[in-house]
Parts: sequence; structure tokens; C-alpha cells
Amino acid sequence: MNDSLEKFASSDHKKRSLGLKKLLEIDMGITKGIEYLHEGCDHQILHFDINPHNILLDDNLNPKILDFGQAELCSKEQSVVSMTTARGTIGYIAPEVGEELGIHIQDEGDAKIAKKS
Repeated sequence: MNDSLEKFASSDHKKRSLGLKKLLEIDMGITKGIEYLHEGCDHQILHFDINPHNILLDDNLNPKILDFGQAELCSKEQSVVSMTTARGTIGYIAPEVGEELGIHIQDEGDAKIAKKS
């Protein structure tokens, strides 16, 4: 397969044919990958741009995290990272980070809309 999660998610036929169990396995694979970056390496690796475009699914639908261009290495003892500019893709930035950087999250029912002030 080797498609991004974004392409996979936009295909209703592929999603329906997998079933909930496999979709949850993909989700858990992404979660375990992020956990490894934060806790499993000698240093913490903060990605800052996790989004469906940056997740590759291999032939067995195992997720792989891509695009470390905005990533930052931190010591494991460091618990606070200072951000002076927005990093990541609007719409996927954690709301609490976006608020601090002047990106306001507007709740529109099921959709959350990020707007730069």
C-alpha cells in the first residue's frame, strides 16, 4: 500500500473493508510511535507536526511517522519547551499550544476551525 494515512482516510471503501479492530490497531500503532519518540529514545523527540499526511501505512497497514523537519530533541529531564512561533499544520496543533500562539480554536459542532488572530 505505502500510502499516507490522509489518502487512506479519504477512501471510504478502504476504511469500511477493514473493520473497527484494524482501524484501532492503526491508531494504537501511531500512539506507540509517538510514545517511543517521547519516552523510548535517549532524548525526547518532539515532532510538532503529527497529522494524517505525515503518517505512512506500509503494506501491512503498520503506521510509520514521517517528516521530522520541525522536530526538536530535548533531554528527558526537560518538561517545558518554549515556542515563540507556531509549528505544525493548522488544524492539527494542540488547542492549548495554538491558544498561546494566537491561534484560536472555534468550535463549530463536530468541526473545530483554527483561525490565526
